Amino acid sequence: MYALNPSRERRLLWLLALTQFTVIMDFMVMMPLGPQIMHAFSITPIKFATAVSTYSWCSGISGLLAATYIDRFDRRRLLLAVYALFALSNLACAVSGNYPMLLAARAFAGISGGVLGSVVMAIVGDVIPVNRRGAATGTIMTAFSLAAIAGVPAGVLLGAHFGWAAPFALLVVLSVAIWFGGQHIVPSLTEHLARRPPPLREVMPDLGRLIANPRHLNAFALTFLMMISHMMVIPFIAPILVANHGVAPAQLSWLYMGGGAATFFTSRAVGRLADRFGPKRIFRVAVLLSALPVLFVTHLPNVPFVVLLVFFPCFMICMSGRMVPMQTLLTTVPEPARRGAFLSANSALQALGTGTGAWLGGLMLTNAPDGRLAGFGTVGWVAVAVAMAAIAWVGRVSPAAARNTTPPAADANAHGAQASEA
Repeated sequence: MYALNPSRERRLLWLLALTQFTVIMDFMVMMPLGPQIMHAFSITPIKFATAVSTYSWCSGISGLLAATYIDRFDRRRLLLAVYALFALSNLACAVSGNYPMLLAARAFAGISGGVLGSVVMAIVGDVIPVNRRGAATGTIMTAFSLAAIAGVPAGVLLGAHFGWAAPFALLVVLSVAIWFGGQHIVPSLTEHLARRPPPLREVMPDLGRLIANPRHLNAFALTFLMMISHMMVIPFIAPILVANHGVAPAQLSWLYMGGGAATFFTSRAVGRLADRFGPKRIFRVAVLLSALPVLFVTHLPNVPFVVLLVFFPCFMICMSGRMVPMQTLLTTVPEPARRGAFLSANSALQALGTGTGAWLGGLMLTNAPDGRLAGFGTVGWVAVAVAMAAIAWVGRVSPAAARNTTPPAADANAHGAQASEA
């Protein structure tokens, strides 16, 4: 375990959080920029969905394959190298002059972004002691809230006033500044290289066994279903509001800011409910509650903008409320020794489900002759149907402890060991 003084440790954690902030903003800001991107390149909803999906698919595949090489390099060098590629990918997005170039740039961004998440958490595991790792992870996770509350609204405002490429130019500037900060703050981390990593001929079969475990497969299927349901709707809300309801692109920033702020305060409350009443029960309740706002937003009547300002935080609370108990449940599925590998594979499946959901949603939308987007109502019904299937499927997801078949004496010893670990 590396020993850093408290001041440098804090600087390192916040630098890693800022790194994650840029990665999350890079993915999230594409969705509210949909109207400008579709207009700039004269593309259909399915082509825009493909641009969103390409990032997610490449991120998932690269994150999964990172398990084969991430432990073979100095963490510092790998972080700086991949983050430099990430900055270049955003530069490529900002200067894209046609749709194929944008598509290639988004794939490039997904490949680098998918690896960065694994590298960041590996550094946290190397540097922070176990008894303080939860708090450190919480610091890293603030990146999601910062991206929702500040990053995406700022990107939307820049896009509305200076063109869709402006947020990606901002990301380049931020990434370069963070990269130089990383050169000074991130220490050389090579202790893990003393343990000779297993050869690839052993890594890949072990990864296959992890994924093929029936209990793991049930959990992965739940993740995949929920991300499809989630992303069939969310990427197309901004294009629908602009094309069908006359909302100005600059006004979208207020919606995303309000939604992000609301989930910042409610996610922890939903987590406490999951701890108290069980994640499966809260998951089922949250999915049922989310059906109404999903159907409302996909069958949205013409309402004043102030109604949208009130509705959007409620919508985001319901949507994020489904994910908190699901993630809580998933942490109980693998045995403790395989939890890290399982969660890494699940993150990759989550990204693949994200891309698939956005692509399927785009397939159902068409451009009407008057410039409006048609088919969003169908998207809503299918998204709700997939979520209802997840309610039925969650009963098949079982914690590792639930399958314990050891004799009573051994079982008591196991419980004693778990209690000592806790």
